[in-house]
Amino acid sequence: MSNQNTNTLKRTFGMKEAVTITVGTVVGVGLFTTGANVVGGLGPAVILATFVAMLISIYPALLYAEMGAALPYAGGTYQYASLGIGKPMGMLAGWNFIISLVAVTSGEALAFSFYFKTFFSALGIELPVSDRVVATVVVIAFIITNVRGVEMTGRLQNGFMFFFWGVAVIWFLTMIPNVNMPNFVKLPDFIAQSTPLGFIASVSMIWWCFAGFETCCAMGEEIKYPQINIPRALFLAPFIVFAVNAAFQWFLVGIVPTEQIATLSTASAPFAEAMKTAGILGFPLILLAAGIAFGGDFSTLNASIAVPPRYLFTMARDGAMPKVFAKVHPKYKTPYISIIVLGLLSAFLIASNSMIYIASVSLFADLFYYVIGIAASFGLRKKHPDLKRPFKAPGIMIGAPVSVIIYLVMMTQLDREALVTGVIWCALGLIIYAVCRKRYQSDETREVDRLIMEEEIPTPQERQKMDKEFKIWRTVVTCAVVIAVVAYVIPFIAV
Repeated sequence: MSNQNTNTLKRTFGMKEAVTITVGTVVGVGLFTTGANVVGGLGPAVILATFVAMLISIYPALLYAEMGAALPYAGGTYQYASLGIGKPMGMLAGWNFIISLVAVTSGEALAFSFYFKTFFSALGIELPVSDRVVATVVVIAFIITNVRGVEMTGRLQNGFMFFFWGVAVIWFLTMIPNVNMPNFVKLPDFIAQSTPLGFIASVSMIWWCFAGFETCCAMGEEIKYPQINIPRALFLAPFIVFAVNAAFQWFLVGIVPTEQIATLSTASAPFAEAMKTAGILGFPLILLAAGIAFGGDFSTLNASIAVPPRYLFTMARDGAMPKVFAKVHPKYKTPYISIIVLGLLSAFLIASNSMIYIASVSLFADLFYYVIGIAASFGLRKKHPDLKRPFKAPGIMIGAPVSVIIYLVMMTQLDREALVTGVIWCALGLIIYAVCRKRYQSDETREVDRLIMEEEIPTPQERQKMDKEFKIWRTVVTCAVVIAVVAYVIPFIAV
């Protein structure tokens, strides 16, 4: 118990930070690169793939709301799986979560470099520096800010997200006159040749834009009143991600002529490519590049560098990984060794300079990780029925198996290179785990009752303030989802 006291992280985040860090992890590289590439393959039908991706994310989000509220400390699925279905599976969950977000970090850094250079290009300045150099520099900058503390991480996250939304709203308004309504009612000719498996593959790539909807669970040890704030953040996350993706996809479909939309499927910066194809340059392009680079990309980089180290930290604290990763900075109280090492691993992946490879590796890890997490929720119900659950997901006997099957089917659509890389990564993790377990045998007895922390209860005034904040978030998110759906229906009425 003394070890827990000295190596416990500080509760600093509220629901706003739980939401912005979760959504910030998700709204970024997928939406602005591979997710936008899917628009080039589906045209206006992309809304169907996005809607399906949201549907298959909602129930797993409820399962994570249950687990996150009951077991609110660093490590998320690693902890849940260790307690629910065994420590080796817990290690594999944490190990795959780590490589997934490390890949997101490297992909996001490359995406930032694409749009950062587009920003200057729109101003008439061509930067004589490679994408890899720009990406590596920005990763190092975020490593430094994350080492310096969660307060700074939270403030930056809020700033990036609200900057992104502010710019996005202005960009939306400037782009509306350029939207061509007939584009939504006319499918590209190549859609006729598409197959059900092709649609599943497209859903999988769109779903990558949703992967990470449970990110706040990994930082549960740093969230205030987690029994309340974690479920609320997870109730909102899938719908926020849907609204954001649907809105940006709507503008892509609307501004690019139907006969040219296929060009987006291979573009490195699809949104910039779409605007150039439509002949929309100058201020709108500058605004877009600034919003994506300094808002969307920065918010994802900040969150994706902050979260995986909490997994590695917890795994090391348990003896599943080398103990050096469990060190907490004496001044900033952050897992600084884990942050630095995983940040450098992201810089290493940047060297591949391949967004498709990075996305495929991340998608394999995400899907495998969620399969384990969903199974863990079922296992926790069976092994620890008396665990206090502030929120309990309904219909787990049906919902959990169906979710597992859906995610396994999506895994079958990954390319061979991603599957091989994923298997090698899992094998490496199991080897390290076996060595560490042999060395740290004293940690084998870690059980759920040792992890239960004293529950913090908000004062009536705090609870009232929290309820009001959640009501505002819920209203705004509901309106955003409705507007996004209606936007796709209007062209069929207006044309």
